[in-house]
Amino acid sequence: MSTSTPTATVRTRVRIPLRFADGYSVSAEVVTFHGLVDGAEHIALVLGDTATGTSLVRMHSECLTGDVFGSARCDCGPQLREAVQRIDEVGGVVLYLRQEGRGIGLYNKLDAYALQDTGLDTYQANLALGLPEDGRDYTAAAQMLAALGITELNLLTNNPDKAGQLRELGVTVTETVPTSVHATPDNLRYLHAKAEHTQHTITLPGLTSLVG
Repeated sequence: MSTSTPTATVRTRVRIPLRFADGYSVSAEVVTFHGLVDGAEHIALVLGDTATGTSLVRMHSECLTGDVFGSARCDCGPQLREAVQRIDEVGGVVLYLRQEGRGIGLYNKLDAYALQDTGLDTYQANLALGLPEDGRDYTAAAQMLAALGITELNLLTNNPDKAGQLRELGVTVTETVPTSVHATPDNLRYLHAKAEHTQHTITLPGLTSLVG
């Protein structure tokens, strides 16, 4: 982590049994923090055996519609479910970041959905609302990792910006590990926009695999 970034500390650790809609269950140590720069209530889910090897880490931005209600307009819920199981198998952490709608908030995200229904893609809709295409900053994530003693990791992501930001913040990202592609008829246009516009490492019909 950059020496100019304030230090965060662990606030609480509590073990919680998790159960997903498909019946998959796992136990996670849920960690909260003091001193995060953005003041948001981000949490870490520590999974599996983290005592040996390089931790596998997923930075997952909160998505109420996808994570909780199972919306098929995005791939967030399936990505979270996949990440929890894969990380539990090898040891690591899911950073669950309160960054709804790539940082624009829930109401604005739903406003953007309405604009997408008129033909705009997910990034165009944000801009039409006068908001950033992607307003996420991962400084708090770097603080959380440092508080957990993680300075080197493998990052589970298809988004090259996440690895880039962490490296700029002084975190050693040894390897980026792609997630699966959770394409449905309802989210295919959304995934195409992510691959074409922000170079996510996604292979979809009509696209070659893009490497970020």
